[in-house]
Formats: sequence, structure tokens, C-alpha cells
Amino acid sequence: MTMNHATNAPFPIQDTVGAWVPHGHFVIPGQPQGPLSGLRFAVKDLFDVAGHPTGAGNPQWLASHPVPSASSPLVDTLLQAGATLCGKLVTDELAYSIHGDNLHYGAPTNSAAPDRVTGGSSSGSAAAVTARLVDFALGTDTGGSTRVPASYCGIWGLRPTHGILSQQGLVPLHPNFDTPTWLAHDAATFERVAEVLLPGSAFGPTRVLQLSDAWSQSDEVFHPLLQTALDRLAAQLQAPVETVVTATEGLEAWRQCYVTASAHEGWQTHGAWISSHTPEFAAPIAARWQFASSIKDEDAAQARAEIVRIRTHVRALLGSHGVAVLPSAASVAPTRDADPQAVDAVRLRTLRITCIAGLAGLPQVSLPLRGPDGLPAGVSLLGPAGSDRMLVRLAVKLWQDMTRN
Repeated sequence: MTMNHATNAPFPIQDTVGAWVPHGHFVIPGQPQGPLSGLRFAVKDLFDVAGHPTGAGNPQWLASHPVPSASSPLVDTLLQAGATLCGKLVTDELAYSIHGDNLHYGAPTNSAAPDRVTGGSSSGSAAAVTARLVDFALGTDTGGSTRVPASYCGIWGLRPTHGILSQQGLVPLHPNFDTPTWLAHDAATFERVAEVLLPGSAFGPTRVLQLSDAWSQSDEVFHPLLQTALDRLAAQLQAPVETVVTATEGLEAWRQCYVTASAHEGWQTHGAWISSHTPEFAAPIAARWQFASSIKDEDAAQARAEIVRIRTHVRALLGSHGVAVLPSAASVAPTRDADPQAVDAVRLRTLRITCIAGLAGLPQVSLPLRGPDGLPAGVSLLGPAGSDRMLVRLAVKLWQDMTRN
């Protein structure tokens, strides 16, 4: 059942970080009683909210699509659980970026490092949560669009098991990789939302894996954090560390498989609209769509066949009781004025890391940590399919252990 009782009162949030879209200033109160009562959330402008337009980060999309009559089931669930919805947030255009800069709506401010980007495409979600303007925010993760902002901004983020949360009422990018999710600024809120949105899990980890090739893609600042997480987790579980090479053929080959299959799928999803409306995109995003339009069906089919093998391989590595430690991104957040070529080089390394969970369809939780320089740097736990709720609990327990002193 769709709930939409938007108030006519003035918007209660002063957007100090450029996180909200112009058409996203509205409030829908949650049910008076519920496990999330007292919490405020906002949603990435890919999620439908009944009676309010969905813009997908592009004014031409906003103008050419009808106002939805039903909300995303996740929005309804959160409202029914008592949380109050406070509008809609900026996303990179059609979610096709992990940088956090929108040609039309700007780059939201990263309050944890104001001279640096938030990461994307859940840029507004990360910015609003980091600035504590809301308690949590819905985002999405396709190639890293929640894990990367979580790492850059020092907040909690999850890529859930693919398909475990409804994609209904959500503007797609690459449907076979898209996952709806949320970001939160503190562990307690992150866990409260997990208890509402995620199904139960009987996951009982007994194995700890170090993904050495994923570690090698990250900058040196991540390594002491990764090592501490690995040591503490092994001690908690009383399990030896297994050091493994995730991709014997190299993570770049996996990234190429992901890029080929996902871009082809993106063009099948949006190519007709892009061709008929010729929307204005930022140069990097326009280049991705141009590439997507050029992929041959046979090349995409070959990539998809390889992805089936990769998925089986990664799931077998973890088994039913394994949990892996890996970086959430390859670097700390780039500066807002960073050289575009340097930004793209970081993006490629990051995608080599984030594609592991994406290709395997597995859950990954990003823990908010800080390196010796004080900048946010996320460390992640990767678990078996369906382990999401217990993986969140395990991540919170590990984070508490690591930050106790």
C-alpha cells in the first residue's frame, strides 16, 4: 500500500551541502509508532515516491517521465516503520558514475572532507547523511555507488545480495547489477534500518579470507586499516586467515567483463530514450553511453558467460561460512579540483575492487574508518549470498572493536 501524506509545512531541512534536488523538498511523516520512529531519511532521486517526480539526475528525464502514482516498496516499508521521509537527493546522471558530480545539480559537499568529492552516484545521499541532515538515506549500488561514497565520507554503507531488496519503483541502470540500499552516519541507525529492510540470516562465519589482489589495488593508507580489521576479525571468530588471489587472470579482466556486460545492458535499458531525447550529459557519462551503444551482442554474451563462471568461483571461495576483508575503494576521496585523468585512473582501480561483489551478486558492508592522515577510508566485509543481516551485525561488532581505544 502506497502512503503519501505530504505536509504543506515549510521544508524542515536547511540544505547546507547541496544534497537535495530542486523538486525534492517535501515531507511525508512516518507512522507514529514503529521501530524507526524518530528517524528522518531522504531518498536518492532514482526512487519513486507517489505524487512526486523522479528525476534520475537529469532534467530531461524529469521532464519526459510521468509523476509516479506508487512509491518504491522500500519507501513504503520505511514510512510504515515510523521513519519520516524528507525529500529527494542528488544522484549522478542516471547513476552512471562513482565520482559524485552532476552537470545539472552540482557536486554535493563532503562534510568529512570539504575539499574532496563525496563519491557517487549516491552523492546526495552520502552528503546529507555525512552532514547529519538526515539519519539515513536510500541509495543504490551498481558498480560501487554506495560503497564508494561510504568510504569517501566516513559513513556506513551496504551493497546487499543482488535481488534481496525490491528494485520495483527504481530507475534502473544495469538491472542485473543494480541494488537498492541505504547509508547511515552511525552504527546503531545502520543496524536499525537493517532489521527493518533485510530478511533474517542464519550466517555463522568460521573462515576469514584476505583478498590479496583486491588489497593491492588500494593505496597504502588502506593497508594498516585492512590488516587491523583482518587481525581483529580472525581473533573474534577464532579462525585462521586464508590469503587468496580472487582472480587468477587478474581483476582488470573481471572489470572488463563487468563493464562490457553492464554497459550493453544499460544501452538496452535506456538507449531508445537517449537516442530520442538526446539529453545533455557530463562528458565522462556521455562517453560511457557512447561506449555502451557500440557493444556488440556477441561480445556482451561472451562477457555474461564469463560472469557466470566468476560468480560460481567467488561464491565457492567464500562457501557458506567465509567472510572476506577488502578495501571499499582504491583511494581516499579525490579533491574536487583533481585532474580528470587522475580521477579516471582511481576509478579504474576502484572498479577492480568493487566488481567482485557485483559480479558475484554478494553482500558487502563498508565500515567507516579513518587513515593516519585523518581522511575517511572504508574497509569492507564480503559475505555469502543472503548473509546480509548477520554481516551487518558482524561489521558493527568489528568496527566497535577497532574504534574502542
